[in-house]
Amino acid sequence: MCYYNGQKVTRSEFIRLKNLEKEVRRYNFLNVGVHNGFMFEPAAIAIANSDKTDFELVQAQWGFMPYGIDSHEKAQEFLRRYTTMNFKSENMLLNEKKERSMWASSVEKGKTCLVLSTGMIENRHINKIGKKGQQLTTTDAFPYMVTMKDREYWWMAGLYNQVLDKETGELVYTFAFATTKANALMRQIHNKDNKWRMPAILNDDQAYEWLLGGPSVERMQELARIQVSSKDMEYCTITKEYLSDRVANPTQYDALPPIDMAYMDTAEELLYPAA
Repeated sequence: MCYYNGQKVTRSEFIRLKNLEKEVRRYNFLNVGVHNGFMFEPAAIAIANSDKTDFELVQAQWGFMPYGIDSHEKAQEFLRRYTTMNFKSENMLLNEKKERSMWASSVEKGKTCLVLSTGMIENRHINKIGKKGQQLTTTDAFPYMVTMKDREYWWMAGLYNQVLDKETGELVYTFAFATTKANALMRQIHNKDNKWRMPAILNDDQAYEWLLGGPSVERMQELARIQVSSKDMEYCTITKEYLSDRVANPTQYDALPPIDMAYMDTAEELLYPAA
């Protein structure tokens, strides 16, 4: 889920994070409305220095690579088999088969990063209506841009790894971000096959702790499971050409069922109590 992400941040806006004029000037890929995760394009992540006293922005590839990937050929083979743009917070140490996960080494070594976002794009799937007015099992997809209220940009909890490209001799940063259970809004938007997931979005204090606080493995798991409130989010439908245009232009679709806004007046845990 969430394989398309915006990092549309101008240099002047990004400088507010820190005095990073030099670093930002190098990154001509930042002012992009839509990053397509399946194209493994360069993206910006924040990583801590060795003693966790400061952070820097680095160019990284969206799509986590484990150790042992040391050539373009191996990378392409790996990417054909796995989708590693995000990971389930519940599987940071053990995968679905209860085996050691590919993320475990980065977790244990504290290779946390913050993934910049200015807007997440998800498709909402609505059942088609047949000629006799009956609801069909096939669906139409309608893209939504989801943003945070009063925040032009925000951070998602991520893990990174460096792999050696033996063909160039360069160490390449690769990353993925954590996903957690969807809140009431994202359950309605990211609704295909009832997967109900969303990125782990951190507030400033949580982002600092994730990146520079040296959290224990247990605390990392707690932070990666944080579910931001639906009330703190905004959304709009956008044109279906966002991938080709690379711009998330707002639009409206006729007869699209409205989002249920009950979460504005009801606690989310009451709307969807734990099983």
